Amino acid sequence: MKRAFILLLDSFGLGATPDAAKYHDTGANTFGHIAAWAAKAGTPMNMPTLEKLGLAAAAHMACGQWADGFDQRDGFTAAYGAARERSTGKDTQSGHWEIAGVPVEFDWGYFPRTVPSFPAELTARLQQLGEVPGFLGDCHASGTEIINKHGDEHVATGKPIIYTSADSVLQIAAHEESFGLERLYALCEIAFKLVEPYNIGRVIARPFVGANGKYTRTTNRHDYAVAPPAPTLLDHVKDGGGEVIALGKISDIFATQGVSRVVKGADNMALFDALLKVADEAGDGALTFVNFVDFDQAFGHRRDVAGYSNALHEMDARLPEFMARLREGDLVVVTADHGCDPTWTGSDHTREHIPMIFFGPGVQPRALGISESFSDIGQTLAHHLGVQPLSNGINLL
Repeated sequence: MKRAFILLLDSFGLGATPDAAKYHDTGANTFGHIAAWAAKAGTPMNMPTLEKLGLAAAAHMACGQWADGFDQRDGFTAAYGAARERSTGKDTQSGHWEIAGVPVEFDWGYFPRTVPSFPAELTARLQQLGEVPGFLGDCHASGTEIINKHGDEHVATGKPIIYTSADSVLQIAAHEESFGLERLYALCEIAFKLVEPYNIGRVIARPFVGANGKYTRTTNRHDYAVAPPAPTLLDHVKDGGGEVIALGKISDIFATQGVSRVVKGADNMALFDALLKVADEAGDGALTFVNFVDFDQAFGHRRDVAGYSNALHEMDARLPEFMARLREGDLVVVTADHGCDPTWTGSDHTREHIPMIFFGPGVQPRALGISESFSDIGQTLAHHLGVQPLSNGINLL
């Protein structure tokens, strides 16, 4: 019996890649800078489970430095390494698709850092078809900041809030009660069709609640995403008779392509609870793919170093619960999709190496080095599960 699990810590980078200068990210280091901040604050990080698996050793491969507070130098229990992205960009879809064997070697469309950010003909058509009185925002912005800035006016006027980021994305925020959740979804569906000529990867519905300048986003986010241009690991597993269980936003990122079952969760720990349940249930040949989005959404983009550090400690403390549920034939990889250094300027992703930490009952501990593509992860899992090989990547084990 063989099963595979991808535990993706969204945005958990291990240091800038050699091409980071093209993205203005030279020197970015999500893990390293969080560890340095914690040490300087007098509360050094303590993540014994991931450290023993080889996390800090993998980071050392990637950036040439040992993270502050991590002293183990040998005796690691996993096959550990780091990977560089072959895809252009540093966005969510590219990272996930490349892990699954389909690097993005075309250029996504992006909206400029101007105000307004969106073409006038696009917003005019969206206003007409969506039957809304206009829009607020129309700029690059932090999602939590822009709803508090424009929330009162949105509730008073009914004008949705639209914004973008360094990702290939158009995001629409609206109040669940005064505007309506289903109405927001319908507006996003219209927008998704309208952005196709601009080669935009995703439209994201960002519902929120609250009043009087104090608004919070809800868990009813929904991504409308372009489907991968070629079969991914998910397709190969499903076509081979295995169940593909997508936790968190994985199904949205792959536009449901290759997904057998969708499991949602309100936050990292709710998704971890779901992962434990799936680990008990998943059958022979199953692939479980979970995205722990809080690292990126709640802490990386918000530049909340303390929050990011706390979330990593929570994850490390709970990993033994999951590891205790593993069976003979299980293969797990802990990885990421890009960086989002909370000490960096701005609020966007950072071009960084990602961790590749493989463990399970049959995995021989070793140093894997640095892969030149995230697809090595997917190819390794495809080989383990005995499904059709991917068109990119090599088997690392």
